[in-house]
Amino acid sequence: MDCPYCGEDTKVTNKRDSPEGIRRRRECLKCKKRFTTYEKPAQIELYVIKKDGRRERFSREKLSSGIQRAFEKRPVAKEKIDKMINEIEEQLMRRGKKEFCYRRISHEKNKKT
Repeated sequence: MDCPYCGEDTKVTNKRDSPEGIRRRRECLKCKKRFTTYEKPAQIELYVIKKDGRRERFSREKLSSGIQRAFEKRPVAKEKIDKMINEIEEQLMRRGKKEFCYRRISHEKNKKT
């Protein structure tokens, strides 16, 4: 990566994971100034094929509200629900497909409970 100050090459002095992505601390080889960069993996656009055949963009918020509604009168911690939502989303992304049937989400939910 080029230095934003002088345009020369830089080296990575420190790397760690952070909530924003991968955080890299860099130093310019010429002017010795330091700066930070963040890397995030590109998100795949996921689409759900609905029961009536419509395509709808996958919504984490919609999944979350449905699961929270299902557990609202049960003693389940919010952290456990959030973990479940993360796991479902990860499973869908790991499949490598951009489109999937609505039943796939139900199947993934049932595996987690």
